Amino acid sequence: MARKLKSDKILFTATLLLVCTSIIMVYSASALVALERYQQPYLFVTRQVMWTTLGLAVLWIAMHLDYRTYRNHTFVWALLGFVALMLVGVLFSAPVNGTRRWFGLGGLGIQPSELAKLTCVLFTALVLERRMHRIDELSYSLLPIGIVVGVLVGLILLQPDFGTAMSLVLIVAAMIFAAGLHYRYLVGTVLVLLPAAYLVLVSAPYRRRRLLAFWDPWADPLGDGFQIIQSLIAVGTGGVFGRGLMAGVQKLFYLPEPHTDFIYAVIGEELGLVGATGTLICFCLIAWRGLRITVRAQDTFGAFVALGITTMIVVQAFVNMSVVLGLMPTKGIPLPLVSAGGSSLVISLLGMGVLLNISQHDTAQA
Repeated sequence: MARKLKSDKILFTATLLLVCTSIIMVYSASALVALERYQQPYLFVTRQVMWTTLGLAVLWIAMHLDYRTYRNHTFVWALLGFVALMLVGVLFSAPVNGTRRWFGLGGLGIQPSELAKLTCVLFTALVLERRMHRIDELSYSLLPIGIVVGVLVGLILLQPDFGTAMSLVLIVAAMIFAAGLHYRYLVGTVLVLLPAAYLVLVSAPYRRRRLLAFWDPWADPLGDGFQIIQSLIAVGTGGVFGRGLMAGVQKLFYLPEPHTDFIYAVIGEELGLVGATGTLICFCLIAWRGLRITVRAQDTFGAFVALGITTMIVVQAFVNMSVVLGLMPTKGIPLPLVSAGGSSLVISLLGMGVLLNISQHDTAQA
């Protein structure tokens, strides 16, 4: 008798809680801003509901599609080619706030770098599955990964989008480390990349200013330090239980982009320590269950994909929350599954759907 496949209920519940939080908080954070700018208070939340509906449909399909379907070289290389073309094409799009990261489609923005992260997870898992037995032979195991990831990272840096590029590097690095790469290679790579990362940081004036603002935001409280200061004020005035839903003050044209990059600050102000901690716990649950699925995956490919997706969600979440709390320099990275934005939400839910499908093939259920 065939066994009944069951998805990880805790992971599924944590994901749904974050998606529900997203709709509520996007409306709370954006209603007055949308009314002032566009005379449509429901503009952003309507878009978010639409993207959420699409994302949940994608999640449901991915949950019911055997993850081993993606273990196909033709499919993965075709996907890589498609993503590369999109990343090149977006460089010729109209700039938004000085960057070229989105394609306009019916008034909505499509961000190809989000798909690049998931594509790199599949590609890296495919290569590592076949070559991890010789992981320390760099030209054999890591050169293909390094070339492909390097090209995509370079294209993302041209947009420019330093935060997403670094997220992509961290995701792939976590997968390679899990494959058993000797630590001396990791240390050597870090030592080589640190000067390169420093040059990238100081090469753009706005990045230098962000770094200086991180060290001392009060040196320029009305300029580069404004975002960090307003974010800390929002979180600090929330107290234990918050000001109450819709009662936040900092979102009223004090906190830049309150419904996207700084939505966690709005959660902290309106729902207090309780709401902020609850959001953090949901991401901790995703990390726990994702790593559990990784360890108990039925095959090596599934384990690497599970680890990559878990890292993709969790690293981005903790970077975003760290920025909001003033623990890292300001970066344009949304809070996955919560911030307003279509590409990030749909790709995150797609990734969670794949992760939930891998959980159905848990070796403990076999």
